[in-house]
Amino acid sequence: MSILDESLADQITGGTGKAASTYEAAVIAPQDNKSYVAGDKSDPLKYMTIPEMVRQTVAKFGPRDAVVFPAEDRTLSYYDFDREIDLLASGFLALGLKKGDRVGIWSPNNFEWILTQYATARIGVIQVNINPAYRLSELEYALNKSGCKALITAESFKTSDYLSMIRTLAPEIDTSEPGRLSADKLPALEIVIGISEDPGPGIFPFKEIQALGGPAQQLRLDDITKSLSPDDPINIQFTSGTTGAPKGATLTHFNIVNNASQVVDRMNFTEADRLCIPVPLYHCFGMVMGSLGCVTHGASMVFPGEAFDPEETLAAVAKTKCTALYGVPTMFVGMLDHPKLKDYDLSSLRTGVMAGAPCPIEVMKRVNQEMNMSEVTICYGMTETSPVSFQSDVDDPIEKRVSTVGRILPHVEVKVVDENGVAVPVGQQGELWTRGYSVMQGYWDEEEKTKDAIVDGGWMRTGDLAILDEEGYCQIVGRLKDMIIRGGENIYPREIEEFLFTHPDIQEVQVFGIPDERFGEEVCTWIVARDDAEITEQGIKDFCKNQIAHYKVPRHVRVVSELPMTVTGKPQKFVMRDEMVKYLEGGA
Repeated sequence: MSILDESLADQITGGTGKAASTYEAAVIAPQDNKSYVAGDKSDPLKYMTIPEMVRQTVAKFGPRDAVVFPAEDRTLSYYDFDREIDLLASGFLALGLKKGDRVGIWSPNNFEWILTQYATARIGVIQVNINPAYRLSELEYALNKSGCKALITAESFKTSDYLSMIRTLAPEIDTSEPGRLSADKLPALEIVIGISEDPGPGIFPFKEIQALGGPAQQLRLDDITKSLSPDDPINIQFTSGTTGAPKGATLTHFNIVNNASQVVDRMNFTEADRLCIPVPLYHCFGMVMGSLGCVTHGASMVFPGEAFDPEETLAAVAKTKCTALYGVPTMFVGMLDHPKLKDYDLSSLRTGVMAGAPCPIEVMKRVNQEMNMSEVTICYGMTETSPVSFQSDVDDPIEKRVSTVGRILPHVEVKVVDENGVAVPVGQQGELWTRGYSVMQGYWDEEEKTKDAIVDGGWMRTGDLAILDEEGYCQIVGRLKDMIIRGGENIYPREIEEFLFTHPDIQEVQVFGIPDERFGEEVCTWIVARDDAEITEQGIKDFCKNQIAHYKVPRHVRVVSELPMTVTGKPQKFVMRDEMVKYLEGGA
């Protein structure tokens, strides 16, 4: 994932804290003309679990707003939120869930999602984030790969009927007692919980789970929390792989507690801040940088709706007096161009994060001026690094904020290397490698892929091409791999190619990205048909529908007689990309 990545911390860790204005002293600049930089280490990392961090925050800021859903007029203080977490965690124990079990959550943003995040952490259950856009084949893979014992699912969202898809994959659920599922296609799955009043046969309603746990389960919670280690895995986030199947990046308490804290610290967060989170919770942007970031500092998290809507977001900011806002550039453009922008009072805004794609300078200027976000920051990272490695400072010049991804976070090291893993001179392009507390534990059940990704003493290979300058600012200039970034979503062509190869009439296929004004990039595919087969653009789109996420379905399909190849037989995607751009412009 390219992204989009201490008043309270001082009290918790005993650190001295560094405001963003002192950031100059907190960075070790590149030395000896080598593209290597390390973040400041003077403040200690938090060696604690998520529930330990929640407990300290509740103790300090209990009466303050923790979770706000303005459209529902729903607000919970940290005291209220803590009680709700314990009720759900007790219910999970009553279901027989225990430390190390995996629980999937497949839902857009809602209160049940945020509650699950902290209730699973309370008892050491590993939460598996499932993209709300996943369809049948992707859901089946994610559940089986991670071995989910339970799944929490929304009823529906946009064009996705989640309960119908579950029943398609596991028809046995119709005749099963809730909690006793035994399905051929999903052998590990025993429990399905529906976020609806009546999810139907074989499925628990979510509200019932909070009522399941009695005094016996409540009394066990603290002992279970004490038995947890900050180094325990607590979250699996699926990130698409270049070899086709998604990989489950496995993150620990230690990984994400610290990254969450450092991201919001770079924005000078305190308990007085209120963060609007329209980005998805299944992604590190929402779950770690957003939700967890707020909890580390006692700030308020505000959720405008299930998914991003420009006016809903503007209304939420105005109604709850948010001081910070997250989004990818396309989200900010949607708000800036909304006809009712000026109807909403955004004067409370100060800062936020724009990540997921490069930010055009004109968009940054408009965000600064028209949305009052003079201190907006840019982040860069990947799911495998919890996620943020680089972030701009609140008072960086606007040119630095649009041309770079800022400078290194504390306790993180980065180097830019050549093909032999040797650091290149400052100002020279190479692959970005990162090391530190934020590097994932590994890919779930993928030992060889983990060894390929994490090399030479703990360095995580990002696959991104970067340049470090003399001041330690990083510029991302390209990708070693052919990843497509569409509207902030990372898409790996190989995954789509392998799915399309299951089409009986396709002989050869290549997927690549082409520039798009709205989304940054769009998915394009070139196909060579088998003899005498007729393939149409609409036919390919229909083949993909409901099988892969909507954003992976090729926007442009071109059937060709042959693919451009190198002399060694490797497809030349750059040739296809250039020709397709000309073709769409009417030049070919």
